[in-house]
Amino acid sequence: MARRPRCAHARSSVPLPGRLRAVDCPDKRPRPPAVSLGSVNLLPLNPDELLSTTRAVRKRLDFDRPVPPELIRECVAQALQAPSGSNVVTMGFVVVTDPELRAQVGQVYREVYQRYRESPGYAGRQPMPTEEQHAAQQRVAASADFLGDHMGEAPVLVLAVNRGPNRAVAEAMMGNVLPATWSFMLAARARGLGTSWTSMHRAREKDVAAILDIPYDTVAQAVLTPLAYTKGTDFKPALRPDPDEVIHWDRW
Repeated sequence: MARRPRCAHARSSVPLPGRLRAVDCPDKRPRPPAVSLGSVNLLPLNPDELLSTTRAVRKRLDFDRPVPPELIRECVAQALQAPSGSNVVTMGFVVVTDPELRAQVGQVYREVYQRYRESPGYAGRQPMPTEEQHAAQQRVAASADFLGDHMGEAPVLVLAVNRGPNRAVAEAMMGNVLPATWSFMLAARARGLGTSWTSMHRAREKDVAAILDIPYDTVAQAVLTPLAYTKGTDFKPALRPDPDEVIHWDRW
């Protein structure tokens, strides 16, 4: 007798949302209140919830609560599972916990951010088509302003970098570190930690390299993010266009 193929989701205790739910799986089990991973309790988020609620967190970062190094290692471990060209790991993470170094990097970010804030491209100056979107954009701008002033106060700063035999190769292969950085942020969200994707510090990348002893000629910096526990874990999806507004079928 032919064996019935095992359902692809049978090992998961977390059901898929909406139309992605595997309705024919024989062992549909209720979602647990939390998933245990060693000593860590992961937030009870299904895959779509994790993807849609991993937001840029700024004002809700808890600057007073330390982040255990083992949690950071777990996030990096998940990041290293991200796609990497030719299966070659060129990405790296500079984890900054020293208060003086955080303050120095934060000062560089503050100065770069101030120039951005005075520029035409500043988020708070971008026109929005509806009042709802305008209000949301102003909240984003105010939140970004807060991080611009307080980046160095986060208990941890994480700098995602890409390595190469020379500067040109390190920058050309930046596609290796970007998916890894997003995986890091998803892993952080699952653990009750907040992040915020920023890259404007690269305007003064050499200064940050000098502060953190990063070899500028062979290591390209990609993303700078604060890392901290969040004040509350309830985050909502952002306002985004309908998929059909951005999909081009077959041809542009």
